[in-house]
Amino acid sequence: MQYSAEKLTEEKVFKDPVHRYVHVQDRVIWDLIGTKEFQRLRRIKQLGTTFLTFHGAEHSRFNHSLGVYEIVRRIIDDVFRGRPEWNDDERLLTLCAALLHDLGHGPFSHSFEKVFDFDHEDLTRAIILGNTEVNKVLLKVSPDFPTQVAEVIAKTSAKKLVVSMISSQIDADRMDYLQRDAYFTGVSYGQFDMERILRVMRPKEEQVVIKKSGMHAVEDYIMSRYQMYWQVYFHPVSRSAEVVLRKILHRAKYLYENNYSFKLEPIHFMSLFQEKVTLEDYLKLDESVCFYYFQIWQEEKDAILSDLCRRFVNRNLFKYAEFDPAKEYKKLAELTVLFEKAGIDPEYYLIVDSSSDLPYDFYRPGEEEERLPIHLLMKNGELRELSRESEIVDAISGKRRTDHKLYYPADFIEDNSSQSELKKQIRALLE
Repeated sequence: MQYSAEKLTEEKVFKDPVHRYVHVQDRVIWDLIGTKEFQRLRRIKQLGTTFLTFHGAEHSRFNHSLGVYEIVRRIIDDVFRGRPEWNDDERLLTLCAALLHDLGHGPFSHSFEKVFDFDHEDLTRAIILGNTEVNKVLLKVSPDFPTQVAEVIAKTSAKKLVVSMISSQIDADRMDYLQRDAYFTGVSYGQFDMERILRVMRPKEEQVVIKKSGMHAVEDYIMSRYQMYWQVYFHPVSRSAEVVLRKILHRAKYLYENNYSFKLEPIHFMSLFQEKVTLEDYLKLDESVCFYYFQIWQEEKDAILSDLCRRFVNRNLFKYAEFDPAKEYKKLAELTVLFEKAGIDPEYYLIVDSSSDLPYDFYRPGEEEERLPIHLLMKNGELRELSRESEIVDAISGKRRTDHKLYYPADFIEDNSSQSELKKQIRALLE
């Protein structure tokens, strides 16, 4: 029997709070889950710093990856099987891409990427194609199977239907993280009728489409996504924690580049600071390693690094003020001068942070980024772009919402005997 077709002698199941069970029947999936690269995802939180706002948000990329796999498995085995548009030979490719799609995420996910200019999708492909346990498992399917999986994740695969199941505006990735993140944060915004959406999904050559009768379930899904972004993912307190985290990493890198003598040499970060990181170095990093350094760095003699680490570890985060960069740039310049006069380094303690989201869009000729729209399958077999049929979706299509906040340490600008007037000016500008 070929490895690619081999089934486990007995189905394995993972108990899951969102999908009840995650079912594994294929040997290759079971072996991939057991690799050290996939097990590493247990040590990477799905929502980065959000646990400092929503205390239940301790779930991992491991949880989420299994969830995405399970949704794709259900679509293939329960909805698409037997339909002429679906080629069951692509089943294993789709399942592997779903399982491994987040393999390259680093500690604190997107915050970490911003500081060190990483792209987790690039790293995911590097793990799949590199000298790794994951690569060895995939090679047992066929010599070109790792490349096929990497191409699906890179969205360069010719198998566009497979790509759309994992990466599109209505894909298994989004359907899992909305429900999972809502569950662990304790909010109701991310709930939508996934069962209904799965039942009305249909395979087409280019992408998954939705039967017209399921339009209202899709509307609910899009609005759930919109609410989750603004109520959870872009929560200003979570963003404050991200700002402090980024500044810790910036400061540590700056000190390293300037030959600062750390109490504990940052061995795990050195290749990052030198911009010579190898895949082996990267895979050694997880959030437990980062927290160890943050704990130690609380005692550093560098006042800025030690202060930022104490803030992050003990959740003494920055406060924020509403800020409009288009109208208030003069105020920012004035605050920068006042911070410097007060001996507060604005590079680390006066930060503008912006969040932006586009809930739904469709391809507009001439734009740089093509967005594959959601198509409805009409009774006559015609495909219609979702916003052409839904007034709700039409109202938000192409409308990007952006929010700006100005973050600062409130405790640093409290009154004191020598600088009370100066800090009074700062507080007046921030109010």
